[in-house]
Amino acid sequence: MTFPQPHPDHDRGLEFDLSTLLSRRRTLGVLFATGTAAALAACTPGSGGGGASPSSSSSAAATATQSTTAAVSPSATSTVTRALAECGVEIPEETLGPYPGDGSNGPNVLETSGVVRKDITSSFGSSTTKAEGVPLTFTLTLLDNANGCSPLAGAAVYAWHCDRNGKYSLYDSGLKNENYLRGVQEADSNGQVTFTTVYPGAYSGRWPHIHFEVFESMSNTSAAGQVLAVSQIALAEAACKDVYGSPGYESSARNFARSTLAGDNVFGDDGGIYQLATMSGSVQGGYTAALNVTV
Repeated sequence: MTFPQPHPDHDRGLEFDLSTLLSRRRTLGVLFATGTAAALAACTPGSGGGGASPSSSSSAAATATQSTTAAVSPSATSTVTRALAECGVEIPEETLGPYPGDGSNGPNVLETSGVVRKDITSSFGSSTTKAEGVPLTFTLTLLDNANGCSPLAGAAVYAWHCDRNGKYSLYDSGLKNENYLRGVQEADSNGQVTFTTVYPGAYSGRWPHIHFEVFESMSNTSAAGQVLAVSQIALAEAACKDVYGSPGYESSARNFARSTLAGDNVFGDDGGIYQLATMSGSVQGGYTAALNVTV
């Protein structure tokens, strides 16, 4: 398969975004490691107020399977509580894919001013083109497996995905000067980041998904060796069927009809059990998705 030629690197600009943020770094993780973990454990059903401990791989797998069937909005309370129950199994490491835009394969959007944002629907910088599609809000809850599954406050997440036609900004023909559907955020005290975007399309050979990288902190999102995890979110089948039946997703509908989660070259080895998002919503009102990410 031949990929498009990389787009020229953008000017450096991430430092500008970082200078506008409040100064809160990894020290927050230490402050919350004890107090926050105990408070969250008290919210966990059946915990009796005791501390949470990592579950075995088998019990975590069963819990994760049950959780993917529940229609739960990605609120801080629901996702953090569920995350504690699932913690102990680290998120599977996956490929960045050919279109990461992080400097590992051509363009580096992480060096561009404006990349730190919650709403990733529009391009930023020299273009303001907006990606069209069904609204989607997704939340990742980051947990530190080495520290009793405490929220990974202060970590940074870079997320990106294709548009409703299955095309990637910065790479595909006609989109090399666009950088929409890409963004960076810092995890809050609950270890959570939330992005507002549009529902990704489906392209040949892949189950619908969202890519993400987890970095130690906002200050090293472009530093080699500081990546804690590289993985992907698998979107729920029922939501995909509904979205791809709506106007604008015609090509995705055709591609999705030939796709299966079990046959996907990324999620197929375990059915995406630890990467399948909990989802709710509708085409008319938009969708929410949530995933717990243990690193």
